[in-house]
Amino acid sequence: MKKFLTITLIFLLATAVAGDEPPMRQVTSVSVSGNPNIATEYILNVVDTKPGTALSRDRILGDIEAIYNQGFFSFVDADFADEGGGVAVTFTVQENPVIESISFTGNTLYTSEQLMKEVFSQEGTVFNRQFFRNDLDRIQEKYHKDGYVMVRVSDVQISGGNIYVTILEPRVKDVLIQGNTKTKTYVIRRELKLEEGDIFNVTKFRHQLGKLQGLGYFEDVNVAFDVPEDDDSIVDLILTVKEKRTASVGLNVGYGTESGLSGGLTYSDTNLGGRGLNLEVGFNAGDESTYWATLSSPYMDAHTYGWRIGARYRTYDQRYYYRQGQRQFDFDERTLSLFAGIGKKFSNEDWSWFLTLRRDDAEYTNVQRAIPGYIDDLTMWDGVNQTVELQLTWDKRDEYAPYPKGFVWDTNLEQAVKVLGGEYDYLKYWTQARLYVSLNRALEGLADVGGTWSEENPLLFAARVRVGSSTVEELQRLRGTHWEE
Repeated sequence: MKKFLTITLIFLLATAVAGDEPPMRQVTSVSVSGNPNIATEYILNVVDTKPGTALSRDRILGDIEAIYNQGFFSFVDADFADEGGGVAVTFTVQENPVIESISFTGNTLYTSEQLMKEVFSQEGTVFNRQFFRNDLDRIQEKYHKDGYVMVRVSDVQISGGNIYVTILEPRVKDVLIQGNTKTKTYVIRRELKLEEGDIFNVTKFRHQLGKLQGLGYFEDVNVAFDVPEDDDSIVDLILTVKEKRTASVGLNVGYGTESGLSGGLTYSDTNLGGRGLNLEVGFNAGDESTYWATLSSPYMDAHTYGWRIGARYRTYDQRYYYRQGQRQFDFDERTLSLFAGIGKKFSNEDWSWFLTLRRDDAEYTNVQRAIPGYIDDLTMWDGVNQTVELQLTWDKRDEYAPYPKGFVWDTNLEQAVKVLGGEYDYLKYWTQARLYVSLNRALEGLADVGGTWSEENPLLFAARVRVGSSTVEELQRLRGTHWEE
């Protein structure tokens, strides 16, 4: 551009008389040359110099810049010639090459065909810098909208009519974790699910940070990024955590018309030993006394088993039993429940399984004050109930959505067995499906969706269907022998 600006200035200065201001000459005609493909009318549409106007240096410079900014030209100049006592102005342009091909390199997340859907520039048309810059913005916006905010167009080369676009998709090299003195690094690391070579996605990472903070182990979590000066294709992630106390002691006191005065103490730690284990031990003492202890490792994936174990002992003297709102009798209760379970996700982590062994030992004694014709559907289950329960889960909820979205289906099989002292033999089976759907799109135009229900907090439709059966009809009356941990 410096070249043709200089030419223009030389011409205008040469027309000056021996004074500070050049004489005002009138433009007689305005034309364009060197444009076999771009219409002259289109070019002159941005030009302020018109026949009949005074020739102005500033106006000519502005016209040259306006034509150049149309994006179709690599060179713009202005020529002047005497014509009928005035000046004929001819804008000389050099068009950009006609596009023969557009190709991409460095793109692994999307194919070149997918990226071309964002490109309006087409083969056989004159290359336009402005149009193609918008094309590149749309490509970058596609990456950013999908969470790949570090991806950018790093280079564009034009050779004749061939355009070569280089996409830079920075990949994670190292994940550095600092500030944790109690929590083991692997406990934090497994929640991030970032591996060396992964392309950084801010949407997924934000969700992973939310899960990490939701563990309750940290007061604060900060993230920083470091890009090496000599290689902008990689990024190091630096995670700094500030831990908080995860152990707690709870004291409770209560009074019930039937249970009387009671009180208890509970100790819990949600990050035992910094390994992400949940421990809870406690007791409630009074007319109704309960003692319990549970230990679990809730995290599981395709490589890590989740597990839980626990025990609960309960005593309750002179307990009242009601059936259909009518008091039937009084009794004393002693129950001991033990359970142990283990589970894991499959290689397709939408699927998981969990197997639980349970032993319930119930003793109902000293039945008294029974009313005439009472129905004893409680103490008939006195004894040991040994069960094996298998749960299969298919979870298709969107784990990166800020609200429940998708569906979950699980199936349970519970078999009572008579090994190791079990006294019952039955099979229970049930399945349930849960569905979560945003209604925002359905209500768009009918209600103030954007103002009342945002994209991150939509109006939600939730439904659950559950069906099941068993091999023993009397199971429908089973109560008091299971402890849901």
